[in-house]
Amino acid sequence: MKCFHFSNGEKREDNDCSISRASKVSWARSFSVASSNADVRRSEFGSDSRDFSGSLGFHDFLSLRRSNDLRVFSFSELRRATRGFSRALMIGEGGFGCVYRGVVSISDDDPDAKLDVAVKQLNRNGLQGHKEWITEVNFLGVVKHPSLVKLVGYCAEDDERGIQRLLVYELMPNKSLEDHLLAKVPSPLSWDMRLRIAQDAARGLAYLHEEMDFQLIFRDFKTSNILLDEDFNAKLSDFGLARQGPTEGLSYVSTSVVGTVGYAAPEYIQMGRLTAKSDVWSFGVVLYELMTGRRSVDRNLPKGKQKLLEWVKPYVSDSKKFHLIIDPRLEGQYCIESAQKLASLANKCLMKQPKSRPKMSEVVEMLGQIICETSSLSLSDCGVSEPVKETEATSEYSITDTKSSKQGNGYLKRVFDFREMVSLRNRSGGKLDWRNWTPGLIRT
Repeated sequence: MKCFHFSNGEKREDNDCSISRASKVSWARSFSVASSNADVRRSEFGSDSRDFSGSLGFHDFLSLRRSNDLRVFSFSELRRATRGFSRALMIGEGGFGCVYRGVVSISDDDPDAKLDVAVKQLNRNGLQGHKEWITEVNFLGVVKHPSLVKLVGYCAEDDERGIQRLLVYELMPNKSLEDHLLAKVPSPLSWDMRLRIAQDAARGLAYLHEEMDFQLIFRDFKTSNILLDEDFNAKLSDFGLARQGPTEGLSYVSTSVVGTVGYAAPEYIQMGRLTAKSDVWSFGVVLYELMTGRRSVDRNLPKGKQKLLEWVKPYVSDSKKFHLIIDPRLEGQYCIESAQKLASLANKCLMKQPKSRPKMSEVVEMLGQIICETSSLSLSDCGVSEPVKETEATSEYSITDTKSSKQGNGYLKRVFDFREMVSLRNRSGGKLDWRNWTPGLIRT
């Protein structure tokens, strides 16, 4: 796993993914998104960028669909749009750089027409993210789908401080799914909304796997790459690690392992065998994150709870304990039958054998059935779990010592009732007088 990318900002080993200095110079001088020449595009990717560009079929596809409405921004224009890349406008930070909120003019003819955008600026130091940057421009520049984030334009300039590489996306005002699940947003997502977000994300993966002229494997599907628009419609983002699927006659792609800890499929981690079913595994992990409100891996939790899939396993198989894994922020407002069916679907996506996992189009259909059944039932009909309430004994602070001796048909219990202690406190001027209090005997 030489090229495994950790999403938490840890250093990535790029022995197999580095871009040569020659390719850097070539890209800086000659990169042109508007170019329709496939040979030129191959040289721009460089010898180490074959993951997404090594197939002639893919280049033919790009040549046929090369006409796009991507806008070429100047660096000075994006610097103004983000107020000099102010940290006050920074809305995200990842391994390849920072994302800022900005406002750009829609057209030169109407300077008053503005558009809210998200500007991703790649790190200027080094070439980490160079290949991913080119992949996103090439892919999102020609492919459009409601469940994929829209790329508005890009910037590629070379100045005294180095190469400036920026991407400009449509702004997704409701941030990422990860932000909502990890309580970075005040109000939690409702159960119905979680189901619809899962369906939107599944549609995006189904499009990449089954509906294009070529198959694309996302390879880094996770909650932080699922963004939400103003209506909470989910869209996939960050296609930097995407890779074309296996060619005809092959069942998988052999490649170095990249992705995020906790989401990669076991066959991909162990043998480097990448298929569309690798994305299906990642989707199963995200389904459990939606249900539990937990990270796939959380080192801050006790050892037995750090890995999400291991933690949920005993609860999923026990119907009496199943409710214990559901996100407590829902406060019981969810359909237990719907949650159990969602867990069943997640388990299908997490089958050990890749061939046993469903296609994403089948996942979309199954999610649609779950949503339809949930919508047709009222909360009382589908068995909503009530939040745990404090018992009367707990709220009144009564503790019982069950040391007893059998006498006939009854038992004697020694009871320590704190309500008596409170009354003693009142009688003794605010101080608890233990001398005036003795435990009583109650026959039960």
